[in-house]
Amino acid sequence: MKAYKDMSKDELLTLKAALEEEYKTLEGKGLNLNMARGKPGFSQLALSMPMLDVINSGSDMRTVLGNDTRNYGDLDGIGECRKLMADMMSVQKDNVIVCGNSSLNIMYDTMARSMTHGVNGSTPWSKLENVRFLCPVPGYDRHFKMTEFFGIEMINIPLHDDGPDMDLVEKYVNNDPSVKGIWCVPKYSNPTGISYSDETVRRFASLKPSAEDFRIYWDNAYCIHHLYDEIQDEVLNILDECEKAGNPDMVYIFSSTSKISFPGSGISAIAASLENIESIKKQMSIQTIGHDKINQLRHSRFFGNIEGLQKHMKRHAELLRPKFEAVLDTLEKELAGLGIGSWIKPRGGYFISFNSLPGCAKEIVAKCKHLGVVLTDAGATFPYGKDPEDSNIRIAPTFPTPEEMAQAAEVFVLCVKLTSVEKLAD
Repeated sequence: MKAYKDMSKDELLTLKAALEEEYKTLEGKGLNLNMARGKPGFSQLALSMPMLDVINSGSDMRTVLGNDTRNYGDLDGIGECRKLMADMMSVQKDNVIVCGNSSLNIMYDTMARSMTHGVNGSTPWSKLENVRFLCPVPGYDRHFKMTEFFGIEMINIPLHDDGPDMDLVEKYVNNDPSVKGIWCVPKYSNPTGISYSDETVRRFASLKPSAEDFRIYWDNAYCIHHLYDEIQDEVLNILDECEKAGNPDMVYIFSSTSKISFPGSGISAIAASLENIESIKKQMSIQTIGHDKINQLRHSRFFGNIEGLQKHMKRHAELLRPKFEAVLDTLEKELAGLGIGSWIKPRGGYFISFNSLPGCAKEIVAKCKHLGVVLTDAGATFPYGKDPEDSNIRIAPTFPTPEEMAQAAEVFVLCVKLTSVEKLAD
């Protein structure tokens, strides 16, 4: 079939009538499929169930150093768990604090501390007239919701195939003292699946911030979340690059096992320079005696080391590949060459990003929902929920089964076609 834009009005109307018939047929099927959030599926969660047998009432609850995980102590996490997370994040153990089950919670706390007490002795953001954050788009909706919650102004930065538009990043960061941070998902980015190039990472590390308290919020959520053994993205170590560039304190790195073990009962960590770590620990000591060390011990004994983590993630990939490929194969088969959508084939992560014709995303999502297929709200991948082009849609293939995913993908492409024809035929 030729591209929709090359069709005559009569051809478009004929196609529209045929697509409407398909749509009516699906209305009666009573589908109930959810692709809205990047939740691990049941089979993925089952991979970690043996972890629950690692510790029981007869277990030795002491760490390698002999500390009792049932008691107070180890504010920054037990040593073997800090080592495990450090290896996952490609940093040194001394640069890591292990926290609770959610890296999002660490990001929130980090931003909250900056608001109330400033960054390493700087003026608290709450006392400043203007505080701004750079937001590569499309991006992670929860980053944007958190920033909006604190009343921080967000600035859209286009995200390219090799990372954010660094010319624009440098322009803002190096010249505007009200710009205090930038959100980054450097590897298998949410939602596009792209990874930052070496040049992009080096340009980040070489920034010359106008604000002394500027920080890069480096959310490395998918650092070991590959889909393929033979083709894997690698991203330069931002902490090392910042050290080389003379900016050792400029970055906070966040990660977790939320999509490795159990999303609700995993472990998370922040990595940063030693100066940043000491500043965070000083404030953390007021907030908490320490996080769940028994869960840290459980994870450490179950995975053992970074090799154990990587082996576990290969099992995840085996479960996820068919789901991603079900979507990508359907997009290629049904939409390639029609000129009504574009997408990237990710090598890892949790999402597929789809760009429709401008002005169509909200209607596509609404049509899918009417047929029983729930997607992330159109606009969610932009600050304030406002996609200026109304074109980006985030597809989360992980939770449904491969069979359900293939069915949902068929519904999705039908809604893309019908919405596109409606727009072009007007």
